[in-house]
Amino acid sequence: MPSYPGISCEAFRHPLDREAEQALRNFPGFDLIARRFVEFLYERPQYIFLMGNSIQVGPRQYASIYQIFRECTRDLDIYPEPGLFVSQNPQVNSYALGKERPYVVLNAGLLDLMSADEIRTILAHELAHIKCGHTILLQMAIWAMNAASILGEMTFGIGNLVSSGLIFAFYEWRRKAELTCDRAALLVTDDLNLVMQTMMRLAGGSNQYAHELNLKEFIRQSEEYHSLDLDGLNQVYKFLLYNGAQGAMLSHPFPVDRLKYLQEWANSEEYRQIRQGNYRRSPAEGAVNVEVQTPKSEVDRLRQQIDELQQEINRIRTQQSPGNTP
Repeated sequence: MPSYPGISCEAFRHPLDREAEQALRNFPGFDLIARRFVEFLYERPQYIFLMGNSIQVGPRQYASIYQIFRECTRDLDIYPEPGLFVSQNPQVNSYALGKERPYVVLNAGLLDLMSADEIRTILAHELAHIKCGHTILLQMAIWAMNAASILGEMTFGIGNLVSSGLIFAFYEWRRKAELTCDRAALLVTDDLNLVMQTMMRLAGGSNQYAHELNLKEFIRQSEEYHSLDLDGLNQVYKFLLYNGAQGAMLSHPFPVDRLKYLQEWANSEEYRQIRQGNYRRSPAEGAVNVEVQTPKSEVDRLRQQIDELQQEINRIRTQQSPGNTP
């Protein structure tokens, strides 16, 4: 497998990812989200949960997966080595989070569906989130949506950010960030068909009927999907589907969308130059810098904020109880 010593994430970063992140950081309210995120829900609780409720992958635990993981960190020049966990979850999914202790999580359902080569593709994709510094922003996006949903407009000035569009900006960036990580998966595997095959299996793969899947047909489906844009109304429907028309905003582009972007890059001069070793370099990467200050006394501060949060939740529950309904 090819390796890219010293490669910078900017060497393969998708321009739509770069533009969407800049728009997000410039959006009114982003600084508030950053402060509240650090104060209320720093990454330590998630790490403790994984250590207590998942399997930590290593040389003597899922050893073959760990070997693939180490090769991917080497190929993308990520240092220090992030953590890797397997979670007992049947959903075919994976994700990367964390800043001080970045980590990748693979669901058991994904391991049961994917081949070793496809797992390599997925690990390279998730490690690219760490390489590019996406993980802290991903955590902030998840927290912001949950906080807005639970507490609404009555608390901490978070709820009104939904209507202001900040949540939409987070999700727009999240979708564009996936395009960058697909590029990293292609760089590591050097196999466009493998990456597209992995996307097909994520879209609707089955172990029992795997022999009946046809990548050429999936590529044809992607082309047919994009031809729908000839009708302007279809473009409107696509926008609505991405942005909550069915009840939830989508965090990932449709797989058929990702195929198109990846095929274009695989045929580009930029990709060929990187494969030849001509790429932008930087020291090993693995974290993004969000300009916020960590509380001086983390434990005391966290206890105080939890108490305040619980008091506010109790107040809301009291107001919403049947006896207090006007």
